[in-house]
Amino acid sequence: MAELRAGLLGVGMMGRHHARVLRELPGVELVAIADPGGDPHGVAGRLPILPDIDALIAEGIDIAIVAVPTRFHEDAALRLAEAGVHTLVEKPIADTVEAGQRMVDAFAAKGLVGAVGHIERFNPALQELRRRLEAGDLGDVYQIATRRQGPFPARIADVGVGKDLASHDIDLTAWVAQSEYRTVFAQTAHKSGREYEDMVTATGRLTNGTVVSHLVNWLSPMKERVTIVTGERGAFVADTATGDLTFHANGTIPLEWESVSSFRGVSEGDVIRYAFAKREPLRVEHEHFRDAVLGEQTDVVTMEQGLRTLAVVEGMLASARTGTAVTF
Repeated sequence: MAELRAGLLGVGMMGRHHARVLRELPGVELVAIADPGGDPHGVAGRLPILPDIDALIAEGIDIAIVAVPTRFHEDAALRLAEAGVHTLVEKPIADTVEAGQRMVDAFAAKGLVGAVGHIERFNPALQELRRRLEAGDLGDVYQIATRRQGPFPARIADVGVGKDLASHDIDLTAWVAQSEYRTVFAQTAHKSGREYEDMVTATGRLTNGTVVSHLVNWLSPMKERVTIVTGERGAFVADTATGDLTFHANGTIPLEWESVSSFRGVSEGDVIRYAFAKREPLRVEHEHFRDAVLGEQTDVVTMEQGLRTLAVVEGMLASARTGTAVTF
């Protein structure tokens, strides 16, 4: 079988990793790189740095990765769709829902695979968590809470923390729970003097009744990437920074310390830290995209799913502006 000819648009902080993985991926050959800003990280190797998307398309590529700032996603994606190129764009899908819808429509009209790089879905801790939830290890799921905070990344200039970071949590929550968002209420803060928000707190409910909450900011010196799923039999804690998954079981041993047991809803049980294979999320994401292009059923994040995630994020920001909950 011939290898898929891959093109990469953008070799900045994220694009450089795409270049490395594309070169390592069986069934794919990286044949062209374009970036009007040159090659700041020296990842092109023997490939010339092409000036723009049109030059990339002219190389006769089958698939493309778009890793440029969000405001350029729509133009690049529409050109690639017109050229018949299967495409994965970095998250978020676009800077507005309207732009994202045009992208979805363009790829659907051409019968092409359009995907969005919500990489957390492929984190080994969340992959293992999803498997265990599907197996019924937690019983009924009551709540999903995420915390995603850390210092401000100077490379992000065209969106706020909602579209850049909270979009991760929206996608992974809907995917882990296998349920879409029904309502959301949020508050934001602007503390760093930038145009966009740098702090978001949000609560909501999924269509299956699961309660959700998200704490996201660029204002903490402590980097945290945690997802907690609480349910009938205990709680899973997934740390996506380390790829670890821990289970805190509800206890069955009665407590004899009356002053402690009086305020506990459940008693403490065993704590298990699971051992499982931890593959690089970006490589797994590329494998799913490649296989989707080859016609296989995969968990690649479709543009339709990426658009729903963006709609929830925009709903969060609208809720913060109006002080009212948003229903989807």
